[in-house]
Amino acid sequence: MKRLALFFVALLVALIAPAEAEVRLKDLVDVEGVRGNDLVGYGLVVGLNGTGDGLRNSPYTEEALSSLLERLGVNVQGEDFRPKNVAAVLVTATLPPFARAGMQIDVTVSAIGDAKSLTGGTLIMTPLNAPDGQVYAVAQGPVLVSGYSAKGEAASVTEGVPTAGTIPNGGRVERELPFDFSSMKSIKLSLRSPDFTTAARIETAINRQVGKPIAKMLDATAVEIAYDPQFVSPAHEMSAIENIEVQPEQEARVVVDQRSGTIVLGADVRISSVAVAQGNLSIKISETPQALQPNPFSKNGETVVLPRTDISVQDSDNKVAVVRENVTLSDLVAGLNSLGVSPREMIDILKSIKAAGALHADLVVQ
Repeated sequence: MKRLALFFVALLVALIAPAEAEVRLKDLVDVEGVRGNDLVGYGLVVGLNGTGDGLRNSPYTEEALSSLLERLGVNVQGEDFRPKNVAAVLVTATLPPFARAGMQIDVTVSAIGDAKSLTGGTLIMTPLNAPDGQVYAVAQGPVLVSGYSAKGEAASVTEGVPTAGTIPNGGRVERELPFDFSSMKSIKLSLRSPDFTTAARIETAINRQVGKPIAKMLDATAVEIAYDPQFVSPAHEMSAIENIEVQPEQEARVVVDQRSGTIVLGADVRISSVAVAQGNLSIKISETPQALQPNPFSKNGETVVLPRTDISVQDSDNKVAVVRENVTLSDLVAGLNSLGVSPREMIDILKSIKAAGALHADLVVQ
């Protein structure tokens, strides 16, 4: 029932959404060059309550801990220590565009050894590197873990992922990216959903707003904007046009999530004439072997096992529905609902209609 409710909620949103809704330009495009950059680092989480790495199985944790202590002036060479409150982790983060030195960013911490949980741990100062090998941020702080794990002598329970967590504002930017947006002579906008019609509408809307032909559509994915001296800088130019509302044009698409049984159909989906039959054939086979014992006091009697199989077949008596030419979304849903199909069965029907060439939309199965 929950999955069926989710399906009808998604379907209701698709039906009641206005077909000609306008969207802000900033929600349709990305500015070329203005993007985040991935960072990664190797570090140690300490302070765990006996749930850290087993150093015998994770020797790299012991080596990293020894190196850390030596840098702090503690000589551990030749010492036999087996702490259970340390875990080796990989730390990942995204350096946002226009990040300045001293800005704080969120980081994610994930165990790479055999640690049981990172709950209560603290990440020790970890440099974060970009693909060029340079350190752009440093992360440190207490790890927040949403999952938990508990066990007793005969049972255990695990909820979520206790070996991964986050540190809000746990990273501090130490190096800035060499990107000067103010020196750009032109700005290229990349459409998140490429479409020639949407790109043409963006070009028209920008030129109408500015009053000059500064925007030029390059293809279905990009619109180039020349810098106009009437603006103080390219940043001022972007702030003047990013809130322009444009009506996007989307391809007809049907998105199916097989795991949750959710189906989302676009308003432009069209169906050609096709016949749909929905029925359930259920075959149940059960084996109940019977053992026969020999008569009492028989000399050569043997126990014999006789097979016994029960087969039952149930076939639902459903009708065949004929879908007419160029049916709209509401007509399709009404017809399938009249057959009493469930979201799972509707997924199979949509796949079959697509295979038959009668579904004029892009079918995306996740």
